[in-house]
Amino acid sequence: MELMLAVPLALVGVLLLDGLVHPRHMRLRRIEGVWLTMLLALAGFGLFLALSGNPLLAAVLVLALQLLIVVSSNAKRKMLGEPLLFSDLALIGAVFRHPQFYFSALAMWQKAAGAVVVIALLTALAWLFQLRPVMQATGAAIGFAALLALTISLRLPRFRQLAGQPQVDADVAALGLAPTLLLYWLRWRGADRADGAIPAAPALVQEIGTNAPSPEIIVAVQCESFADPVELFGDPAHALNGLERARADAVQWGNLLVSGFGAYTMRTEYGVLFGQEERALGFRRYDPFLTALDDVHHALPQRLGSEGWHSLFVHPHDMRFYNRHRILPAAGFAELVSESAFAPPSPGQGRYVSDAAVADKILQLAGAAQGPSFIYAVTIENHGPWSAGGDSSGEPLLQHYNRLVQAGDAMLGRLQAGLAALQRPALLAFFGDHRPSIPGLSEPGGDRHTPYVMLQFDAGGQVVSGANQRLDLTPAQLHHCILHRSCGEAPHLRA
Repeated sequence: MELMLAVPLALVGVLLLDGLVHPRHMRLRRIEGVWLTMLLALAGFGLFLALSGNPLLAAVLVLALQLLIVVSSNAKRKMLGEPLLFSDLALIGAVFRHPQFYFSALAMWQKAAGAVVVIALLTALAWLFQLRPVMQATGAAIGFAALLALTISLRLPRFRQLAGQPQVDADVAALGLAPTLLLYWLRWRGADRADGAIPAAPALVQEIGTNAPSPEIIVAVQCESFADPVELFGDPAHALNGLERARADAVQWGNLLVSGFGAYTMRTEYGVLFGQEERALGFRRYDPFLTALDDVHHALPQRLGSEGWHSLFVHPHDMRFYNRHRILPAAGFAELVSESAFAPPSPGQGRYVSDAAVADKILQLAGAAQGPSFIYAVTIENHGPWSAGGDSSGEPLLQHYNRLVQAGDAMLGRLQAGLAALQRPALLAFFGDHRPSIPGLSEPGGDRHTPYVMLQFDAGGQVVSGANQRLDLTPAQLHHCILHRSCGEAPHLRA
Protein backbone atom coordinates (compact mmCIF):
# COMPACT_ATOMS: atom_id res chain seq x y z
CA MET A 1 0.00 0.00 0.00
CA GLU A 2 2.82 2.39 0.87
CA LEU A 3 4.49 1.69 -2.45
CA MET A 4 1.30 2.19 -4.43
CA LEU A 5 0.90 5.61 -2.82
CA ALA A 6 4.53 6.70 -2.93
CA VAL A 7 5.26 5.98 -6.61
CA PRO A 8 2.39 8.09 -8.04
CA LEU A 9 3.21 10.81 -5.51
CA ALA A 10 6.79 10.95 -6.73
CA LEU A 11 5.92 10.88 -10.44
CA VAL A 12 3.07 13.38 -10.37
CA GLY A 13 4.93 15.68 -8.00
CA VAL A 14 8.07 15.70 -10.16
CA LEU A 15 6.07 16.54 -13.29
CA LEU A 16 4.23 19.35 -11.51
CA LEU A 17 7.45 20.81 -10.17
CA ASP A 18 9.04 20.57 -13.61
CA GLY A 19 6.19 22.74 -14.89
CA LEU A 20 7.55 25.58 -12.74
CA VAL A 21 10.88 25.72 -14.58
CA HIS A 22 11.68 28.83 -16.62
CA PRO A 23 11.59 29.41 -19.53
CA ARG A 24 8.11 28.12 -20.31
CA HIS A 25 7.56 28.80 -24.01
CA MET A 26 5.25 25.78 -24.36
CA ARG A 27 2.18 24.82 -22.38
CA LEU A 28 3.00 21.11 -22.51
CA ARG A 29 6.30 19.28 -22.59
CA ARG A 30 7.08 16.98 -25.48
CA ILE A 31 6.16 13.40 -24.73
CA GLU A 32 9.82 12.39 -24.93
CA GLY A 33 10.64 14.90 -22.20
CA VAL A 34 7.82 13.66 -19.98
CA TRP A 35 8.98 10.06 -20.43
CA LEU A 36 12.57 10.90 -19.55
CA THR A 37 11.48 12.95 -16.54
CA MET A 38 9.44 10.00 -15.22
CA LEU A 39 12.26 7.51 -15.74
CA LEU A 40 14.74 9.78 -13.95
CA ALA A 41 12.27 10.20 -11.09
CA LEU A 42 11.79 6.43 -10.85
CA ALA A 43 15.55 5.87 -10.85
CA GLY A 44 15.94 8.34 -8.00
CA PHE A 45 12.99 6.85 -6.14
CA GLY A 46 14.46 3.36 -6.42
CA LEU A 47 17.83 4.56 -5.14
CA PHE A 48 16.34 6.34 -2.13
CA LEU A 49 14.07 3.39 -1.36
CA ALA A 50 17.00 0.98 -1.52
CA LEU A 51 18.87 3.19 0.94
CA SER A 52 16.04 4.03 3.35
CA GLY A 53 13.52 1.20 3.15
CA ASN A 54 10.80 3.85 3.48
CA PRO A 55 8.65 4.47 0.34
CA LEU A 56 7.16 7.76 1.51
CA LEU A 57 10.57 9.06 2.52
CA ALA A 58 11.94 8.03 -0.91
CA ALA A 59 9.13 9.96 -2.61
CA VAL A 60 9.76 13.02 -0.47
CA LEU A 61 13.49 12.90 -1.25
CA VAL A 62 12.81 12.68 -5.01
CA LEU A 63 10.49 15.68 -4.76
CA ALA A 64 13.03 17.57 -2.65
CA LEU A 65 15.76 16.92 -5.21
CA GLN A 66 13.50 18.06 -8.05
CA LEU A 67 12.53 21.16 -6.10
CA LEU A 68 16.19 21.93 -5.46
CA ILE A 69 17.18 21.86 -9.13
CA VAL A 70 14.07 23.80 -10.18
CA VAL A 71 14.64 26.57 -7.63
CA SER A 72 18.37 26.66 -8.40
CA SER A 73 17.73 26.85 -12.13
CA ASN A 74 15.14 29.62 -11.85
CA ALA A 75 17.38 31.63 -9.52
CA LYS A 76 20.34 31.21 -11.85
CA ARG A 77 18.29 32.23 -14.88
CA LYS A 78 17.05 35.34 -13.11
CA MET A 79 20.59 36.34 -12.17
CA LEU A 80 22.66 35.11 -15.14
CA GLY A 81 20.16 34.70 -17.98
CA GLU A 82 20.40 30.93 -18.48
CA PRO A 83 19.02 27.86 -16.70
CA LEU A 84 20.96 25.26 -14.77
CA LEU A 85 23.47 23.33 -16.91
CA PHE A 86 25.19 19.99 -16.49
CA SER A 87 28.51 21.85 -16.31
CA ASP A 88 27.36 23.72 -13.20
CA LEU A 89 27.63 20.46 -11.28
CA ALA A 90 31.39 20.61 -11.77
CA LEU A 91 31.43 23.63 -9.47
CA ILE A 92 30.07 21.76 -6.45
CA GLY A 93 33.58 21.17 -5.12
CA ALA A 94 34.43 24.85 -5.61
CA VAL A 95 31.45 25.83 -3.44
CA PHE A 96 33.10 24.16 -0.46
CA ARG A 97 36.64 25.37 -1.27
CA HIS A 98 35.57 28.96 -1.91
CA PRO A 99 32.23 29.51 -0.17
CA GLN A 100 32.63 33.31 -0.25
CA PHE A 101 32.03 33.23 -4.01
CA TYR A 102 28.64 31.61 -3.59
CA PHE A 103 27.29 32.32 -0.12
CA SER A 104 28.28 35.98 0.23
CA ALA A 105 25.11 36.93 -1.67
CA LEU A 106 22.96 35.46 1.11
CA ALA A 107 21.77 37.41 4.12
CA MET A 108 22.65 36.10 7.57
CA TRP A 109 19.10 34.90 8.19
CA GLN A 110 19.17 32.96 4.91
CA LYS A 111 22.40 31.23 5.89
CA ALA A 112 20.97 30.42 9.32
CA ALA A 113 17.74 29.12 7.81
CA GLY A 114 19.71 26.93 5.42
CA ALA A 115 21.73 25.47 8.26
CA VAL A 116 18.54 24.70 10.22
CA VAL A 117 16.98 23.00 7.19
CA VAL A 118 20.05 20.84 6.62
CA ILE A 119 20.17 19.78 10.26
CA ALA A 120 16.44 19.05 10.29
CA LEU A 121 16.72 17.03 7.07
CA LEU A 122 19.59 14.91 8.37
CA THR A 123 17.72 14.31 11.62
CA ALA A 124 14.56 13.31 9.76
CA LEU A 125 16.49 10.94 7.52
CA ALA A 126 18.06 9.21 10.50
CA TRP A 127 14.70 8.98 12.27
CA LEU A 128 12.71 7.72 9.27
CA PHE A 129 15.27 5.20 8.07
CA GLN A 130 13.87 1.67 8.22
CA LEU A 131 15.70 -1.62 7.88
CA ARG A 132 13.29 -3.52 5.59
CA PRO A 133 15.23 -5.87 3.31
CA VAL A 134 12.27 -6.73 1.08
CA MET A 135 11.38 -3.06 0.53
CA GLN A 136 15.01 -2.16 -0.05
CA ALA A 137 15.38 -4.97 -2.61
CA THR A 138 12.23 -3.67 -4.30
CA GLY A 139 13.78 -0.21 -4.47
CA ALA A 140 16.92 -1.63 -6.07
CA ALA A 141 14.78 -3.46 -8.64
CA ILE A 142 12.78 -0.30 -9.44
CA GLY A 143 15.96 1.73 -9.83
CA PHE A 144 17.58 -0.90 -12.05
CA ALA A 145 14.49 -1.22 -14.25
CA ALA A 146 14.24 2.57 -14.62
CA LEU A 147 17.90 2.88 -15.59
CA LEU A 148 17.55 0.02 -18.08
CA ALA A 149 14.49 1.63 -19.66
CA LEU A 150 16.34 4.96 -19.74
CA THR A 151 19.35 3.40 -21.47
CA ILE A 152 17.19 1.68 -24.08
CA SER A 153 15.12 4.81 -24.70
CA LEU A 154 18.16 6.99 -25.27
CA ARG A 155 19.39 4.58 -27.95
CA LEU A 156 16.19 4.87 -29.98
CA PRO A 157 16.31 7.15 -33.06
CA ARG A 158 13.53 9.34 -31.69
CA PHE A 159 15.57 10.15 -28.59
CA ARG A 160 18.95 10.35 -30.34
CA GLN A 161 17.57 13.28 -32.34
CA LEU A 162 16.79 15.29 -29.21
CA ALA A 163 19.07 18.23 -28.27
CA GLY A 164 21.15 17.94 -31.41
CA GLN A 165 22.40 21.53 -31.07
CA PRO A 166 23.03 23.61 -27.93
CA GLN A 167 19.82 25.64 -27.57
CA VAL A 168 19.31 25.37 -23.87
CA ASP A 169 16.29 27.66 -23.43
CA ALA A 170 14.37 25.94 -26.20
CA ASP A 171 15.28 22.47 -24.94
CA VAL A 172 14.32 23.19 -21.34
CA ALA A 173 10.98 24.59 -22.53
CA ALA A 174 10.28 21.59 -24.74
CA LEU A 175 11.75 18.71 -22.74
CA GLY A 176 12.00 19.86 -19.14
CA LEU A 177 14.96 20.59 -16.91
CA ALA A 178 16.14 17.13 -15.82
CA PRO A 179 16.04 15.61 -19.35
CA THR A 180 17.95 18.62 -20.70
CA LEU A 181 20.62 18.24 -18.01
CA LEU A 182 20.99 14.56 -18.90
CA LEU A 183 20.95 15.01 -22.68
CA TYR A 184 23.41 17.90 -22.65
CA TRP A 185 25.80 15.90 -20.49
CA LEU A 186 25.55 12.97 -22.92
CA ARG A 187 26.10 15.26 -25.93
CA TRP A 188 29.09 16.82 -24.15
CA ARG A 189 30.57 13.39 -23.45
CA GLY A 190 30.16 12.42 -27.08
CA ALA A 191 31.53 15.68 -28.47
CA ASP A 192 34.64 15.61 -30.63
CA ARG A 193 37.72 16.79 -28.81
CA ALA A 194 40.55 18.79 -30.33
CA ASP A 195 42.04 17.02 -33.34
CA GLY A 196 45.39 18.77 -33.20
CA ALA A 197 44.62 21.23 -35.99
CA ILE A 198 45.19 24.89 -35.21
CA PRO A 199 41.91 26.79 -35.61
CA ALA A 200 41.80 29.20 -38.51
CA ALA A 201 41.70 32.87 -37.64
CA PRO A 202 38.05 33.94 -37.70
CA ALA A 203 37.13 36.51 -40.30
CA LEU A 204 37.08 40.09 -39.07
CA VAL A 205 34.65 42.64 -40.39
CA GLN A 206 37.30 44.78 -42.03
CA GLU A 207 41.02 44.98 -42.69
CA ILE A 208 43.21 46.32 -39.95
CA GLY A 209 46.84 47.20 -40.16
CA THR A 210 49.65 48.94 -38.32
CA ASN A 211 53.31 49.76 -38.73
CA ALA A 212 54.06 49.09 -35.08
CA PRO A 213 57.27 47.23 -34.22
CA SER A 214 57.07 43.68 -32.95
CA PRO A 215 56.44 43.86 -29.20
CA GLU A 216 58.88 42.45 -26.69
CA ILE A 217 56.30 42.64 -23.91
CA ILE A 218 52.68 41.54 -24.33
CA VAL A 219 50.27 42.13 -21.46
CA ALA A 220 46.68 40.90 -21.60
CA VAL A 221 44.43 41.84 -18.68
CA GLN A 222 41.07 40.22 -18.09
CA CYS A 223 39.38 42.63 -15.71
CA GLU A 224 36.65 41.26 -13.46
CA SER A 225 33.15 42.62 -14.26
CA PHE A 226 34.66 45.53 -16.17
CA ALA A 227 31.95 47.29 -18.16
CA ASP A 228 31.17 50.87 -19.14
CA PRO A 229 28.93 52.34 -16.40
CA VAL A 230 27.54 54.89 -18.86
CA GLU A 231 26.18 52.01 -20.96
CA LEU A 232 25.00 50.10 -17.90
CA PHE A 233 23.28 52.90 -16.03
CA GLY A 234 22.83 55.67 -18.61
CA ASP A 235 24.51 58.37 -16.51
CA PRO A 236 27.49 60.23 -18.07
CA ALA A 237 28.64 61.15 -14.56
CA HIS A 238 29.91 57.57 -14.19
CA ALA A 239 32.23 57.73 -17.23
CA LEU A 240 35.58 55.96 -16.98
CA ASN A 241 38.27 58.52 -17.78
CA GLY A 242 41.05 55.96 -18.14
CA LEU A 243 39.02 53.95 -20.63
CA GLU A 244 38.25 57.06 -22.68
CA ARG A 245 41.94 58.03 -22.80
CA ALA A 246 42.93 54.49 -23.74
CA ARG A 247 40.37 54.41 -26.54
CA ALA A 248 41.77 57.66 -27.93
CA ASP A 249 45.31 56.21 -27.92
CA ALA A 250 44.42 52.66 -28.93
CA VAL A 251 45.55 51.03 -32.12
CA GLN A 252 42.29 49.11 -31.92
CA TRP A 253 39.27 49.15 -29.59
CA GLY A 254 35.60 48.28 -29.44
CA ASN A 255 33.13 45.90 -27.86
CA LEU A 256 34.16 42.42 -26.78
CA LEU A 257 31.23 40.18 -27.67
CA VAL A 258 31.26 37.88 -24.65
CA SER A 259 28.57 35.23 -24.27
CA GLY A 260 28.23 35.15 -20.50
CA PHE A 261 26.44 37.58 -18.24
CA GLY A 262 27.26 38.11 -14.59
CA ALA A 263 29.57 35.07 -14.37
CA TYR A 264 31.39 32.47 -16.45
CA THR A 265 34.74 34.19 -16.51
CA MET A 266 36.22 31.01 -17.99
CA ARG A 267 34.25 31.33 -21.25
CA THR A 268 35.87 34.67 -22.06
CA GLU A 269 39.23 33.50 -20.73
CA TYR A 270 39.12 30.37 -22.85
CA GLY A 271 38.21 32.31 -26.00
CA VAL A 272 41.10 34.76 -25.59
CA LEU A 273 43.65 32.13 -24.58
CA PHE A 274 42.66 29.31 -26.95
CA GLY A 275 41.16 31.20 -29.90
CA GLN A 276 38.19 28.92 -30.62
CA GLU A 277 34.72 30.28 -31.28
CA GLU A 278 31.91 28.90 -29.14
CA ARG A 279 29.99 27.67 -32.16
CA ALA A 280 32.93 25.36 -32.92
CA LEU A 281 32.89 24.00 -29.36
CA GLY A 282 29.31 22.74 -29.47
CA PHE A 283 28.22 21.51 -26.05
CA ARG A 284 31.71 22.20 -24.70
CA ARG A 285 30.94 25.92 -24.81
CA TYR A 286 29.23 25.99 -21.42
CA ASP A 287 32.45 25.26 -19.56
CA PRO A 288 35.31 24.87 -22.04
CA PHE A 289 37.81 24.55 -19.18
CA LEU A 290 36.45 21.06 -18.48
CA THR A 291 38.13 19.85 -21.67
CA ALA A 292 40.80 22.53 -22.12
CA LEU A 293 43.63 20.02 -21.57
CA ASP A 294 42.71 18.65 -24.99
CA ASP A 295 43.24 22.09 -26.53
CA VAL A 296 46.55 23.24 -25.07
CA HIS A 297 48.25 23.31 -28.46
CA HIS A 298 45.83 26.13 -29.42
CA ALA A 299 46.89 28.36 -26.51
CA LEU A 300 48.58 31.71 -27.01
CA PRO A 301 51.81 30.76 -25.16
CA GLN A 302 52.19 27.69 -27.37
CA ARG A 303 51.51 29.64 -30.55
CA LEU A 304 53.85 32.45 -29.56
CA GLY A 305 56.51 29.83 -29.07
CA SER A 306 57.59 28.60 -25.64
CA GLU A 307 61.26 28.72 -26.65
CA GLY A 308 61.20 32.36 -27.75
CA TRP A 309 58.66 33.71 -25.26
CA HIS A 310 58.43 33.47 -21.50
CA SER A 311 54.75 33.30 -20.50
CA LEU A 312 53.36 34.14 -17.05
CA PHE A 313 49.81 33.86 -15.72
CA VAL A 314 48.91 36.27 -12.90
CA HIS A 315 45.80 35.78 -10.78
CA PRO A 316 45.55 36.54 -7.04
CA HIS A 317 43.45 33.48 -6.32
CA ASP A 318 43.65 29.72 -5.89
CA MET A 319 44.89 28.28 -9.19
CA ARG A 320 42.94 25.08 -8.56
CA PHE A 321 39.83 27.03 -9.51
CA TYR A 322 38.75 25.75 -12.95
CA ASN A 323 41.76 23.42 -12.81
CA ARG A 324 44.07 26.24 -13.90
CA HIS A 325 46.98 24.69 -11.98
CA ARG A 326 47.00 21.81 -14.48
CA ILE A 327 45.70 23.45 -17.66
CA LEU A 328 47.89 26.54 -17.77
CA PRO A 329 51.33 24.88 -17.47
CA ALA A 330 50.27 22.46 -20.19
CA ALA A 331 49.19 25.47 -22.27
CA GLY A 332 52.73 26.86 -22.13
CA PHE A 333 52.74 29.17 -19.11
CA ALA A 334 56.14 28.86 -17.46
CA GLU A 335 55.05 30.61 -14.25
CA LEU A 336 51.77 30.88 -12.33
CA VAL A 337 51.71 33.92 -10.07
CA SER A 338 48.89 33.13 -7.64
CA GLU A 339 47.47 34.43 -4.37
CA SER A 340 50.64 33.51 -2.48
CA ALA A 341 52.48 36.29 -4.35
CA PHE A 342 50.16 38.98 -2.97
CA ALA A 343 49.60 40.34 0.50
CA PRO A 344 46.05 39.62 1.65
CA PRO A 345 43.75 42.67 1.74
CA SER A 346 43.70 44.40 5.09
CA PRO A 347 40.44 45.14 6.94
CA GLY A 348 38.49 47.80 5.09
CA GLN A 349 40.15 47.06 1.72
CA GLY A 350 37.48 44.63 0.55
CA ARG A 351 37.37 40.87 0.19
CA TYR A 352 39.88 40.43 -2.60
CA VAL A 353 43.32 41.55 -3.74
CA SER A 354 43.07 44.99 -5.33
CA ASP A 355 43.49 45.80 -9.00
CA ALA A 356 46.21 48.26 -7.99
CA ALA A 357 48.23 45.41 -6.47
CA VAL A 358 47.80 43.34 -9.63
CA ALA A 359 48.93 46.29 -11.77
CA ASP A 360 52.04 46.67 -9.60
CA LYS A 361 52.82 42.97 -9.98
CA ILE A 362 52.39 43.09 -13.77
CA LEU A 363 54.72 46.09 -14.10
CA GLN A 364 57.25 44.46 -11.78
CA LEU A 365 57.28 41.31 -13.93
CA ALA A 366 57.40 43.29 -17.17
CA GLY A 367 60.26 45.44 -15.87
CA ALA A 368 62.26 42.37 -14.88
CA ALA A 369 61.73 40.59 -18.20
CA GLN A 370 65.03 39.76 -19.93
CA GLY A 371 63.48 38.67 -23.21
CA PRO A 372 60.13 38.49 -24.98
CA SER A 373 57.50 38.01 -22.31
CA PHE A 374 53.75 37.37 -22.37
CA ILE A 375 51.82 38.21 -19.20
CA TYR A 376 48.17 37.22 -18.91
CA ALA A 377 46.48 38.60 -15.79
CA VAL A 378 43.04 38.03 -14.31
CA THR A 379 41.78 40.49 -11.69
CA ILE A 380 39.33 39.76 -8.89
CA GLU A 381 38.69 42.95 -6.90
CA ASN A 382 35.40 43.72 -8.67
CA HIS A 383 33.88 40.30 -8.05
CA GLY A 384 30.25 40.53 -6.89
CA PRO A 385 27.88 40.53 -5.24
CA TRP A 386 27.61 44.29 -4.87
CA SER A 387 25.30 44.07 -1.89
CA ALA A 388 24.90 46.54 0.93
CA GLY A 389 26.72 44.05 3.13
CA GLY A 390 29.25 43.13 0.48
CA ASP A 391 32.03 44.98 2.27
CA SER A 392 32.65 46.83 5.47
CA SER A 393 31.50 50.18 4.13
CA GLY A 394 27.93 49.00 3.55
CA GLU A 395 27.66 50.96 0.31
CA PRO A 396 24.55 50.91 -1.86
CA LEU A 397 24.74 48.66 -4.92
CA LEU A 398 25.40 51.33 -7.54
CA GLN A 399 28.00 53.17 -5.45
CA HIS A 400 29.78 49.93 -4.56
CA TYR A 401 30.05 48.75 -8.18
CA ASN A 402 31.11 52.14 -9.51
CA ARG A 403 33.86 52.44 -6.91
CA LEU A 404 35.26 49.05 -7.86
CA VAL A 405 34.99 49.53 -11.62
CA GLN A 406 36.83 52.83 -11.18
CA ALA A 407 39.63 50.79 -9.57
CA GLY A 408 39.81 48.73 -12.76
CA ASP A 409 39.84 51.92 -14.80
CA ALA A 410 42.71 53.27 -12.71
CA MET A 411 44.55 50.01 -13.31
CA LEU A 412 44.22 50.53 -17.06
CA GLY A 413 45.71 54.01 -16.78
CA ARG A 414 48.51 52.77 -14.53
CA LEU A 415 49.43 50.00 -16.96
CA GLN A 416 49.39 52.38 -19.91
CA ALA A 417 51.79 54.75 -18.17
CA GLY A 418 53.93 51.96 -16.71
CA LEU A 419 54.46 50.12 -19.98
CA ALA A 420 55.32 53.38 -21.74
CA ALA A 421 57.93 54.07 -19.06
CA LEU A 422 59.68 50.77 -19.86
CA GLN A 423 60.65 52.20 -23.26
CA ARG A 424 60.40 48.82 -24.94
CA PRO A 425 58.09 47.75 -27.77
CA ALA A 426 54.99 46.53 -25.98
CA LEU A 427 51.36 45.55 -26.53
CA LEU A 428 48.57 45.95 -23.96
CA ALA A 429 45.18 44.28 -24.38
CA PHE A 430 42.69 45.18 -21.64
CA PHE A 431 39.11 43.84 -21.53
CA GLY A 432 36.20 42.96 -19.30
CA ASP A 433 35.26 39.31 -18.77
CA HIS A 434 31.50 39.93 -18.45
CA ARG A 435 28.98 42.49 -17.27
CA PRO A 436 27.94 42.56 -13.62
CA SER A 437 24.64 41.09 -12.47
CA ILE A 438 23.17 43.69 -10.13
CA PRO A 439 19.48 43.32 -9.19
CA GLY A 440 17.45 46.23 -10.47
CA LEU A 441 20.43 47.87 -12.17
CA SER A 442 22.19 45.46 -14.51
CA GLU A 443 20.18 42.36 -15.35
CA PRO A 444 20.21 39.74 -18.12
CA GLY A 445 18.10 40.14 -21.21
CA GLY A 446 19.89 42.97 -23.02
CA ASP A 447 23.39 43.63 -24.31
CA ARG A 448 26.23 41.51 -22.95
CA HIS A 449 29.32 43.09 -24.47
CA THR A 450 32.18 44.59 -22.48
CA PRO A 451 34.85 47.09 -23.61
CA TYR A 452 38.30 46.20 -24.85
CA VAL A 453 41.29 48.29 -25.91
CA MET A 454 44.62 47.38 -27.52
CA LEU A 455 47.52 49.79 -27.13
CA GLN A 456 50.95 49.49 -28.70
CA PHE A 457 54.17 51.23 -27.67
CA ASP A 458 57.37 51.72 -29.62
CA ALA A 459 60.95 51.44 -28.32
CA GLY A 460 60.75 54.99 -26.97
CA GLY A 461 57.57 54.33 -25.02
CA GLN A 462 55.42 56.35 -27.41
CA VAL A 463 51.91 55.17 -28.22
CA VAL A 464 51.53 53.81 -31.74
CA SER A 465 47.95 54.72 -32.57
CA GLY A 466 47.78 53.43 -36.13
CA ALA A 467 44.32 53.92 -37.56
CA ASN A 468 42.72 53.94 -34.09
CA GLN A 469 40.01 51.69 -35.47
CA ARG A 470 36.89 50.58 -33.71
CA LEU A 471 36.40 46.86 -34.30
CA ASP A 472 33.95 44.74 -32.33
CA LEU A 473 35.38 41.26 -31.66
CA THR A 474 34.59 37.94 -30.07
CA PRO A 475 37.10 36.72 -27.47
CA ALA A 476 38.42 34.22 -30.04
CA GLN A 477 38.99 37.03 -32.53
CA LEU A 478 40.85 38.99 -29.88
CA HIS A 479 43.13 35.96 -29.48
CA HIS A 480 44.06 36.15 -33.15
CA CYS A 481 44.56 39.92 -33.07
CA ILE A 482 46.99 39.56 -30.16
CA LEU A 483 48.79 36.75 -31.96
CA HIS A 484 49.20 38.65 -35.21
CA ARG A 485 50.18 41.92 -33.56
CA SER A 486 52.87 40.02 -31.66
CA CYS A 487 54.57 39.68 -35.04
CA GLY A 488 54.34 43.40 -35.72
CA GLU A 489 51.48 42.96 -38.14
CA ALA A 490 47.73 42.62 -38.03
CA PRO A 491 45.48 39.99 -39.57
CA HIS A 492 44.37 41.08 -43.03
CA LEU A 493 41.12 39.17 -43.03
CA ARG A 494 37.87 40.05 -44.71
CA ALA A 495 34.43 38.83 -43.79
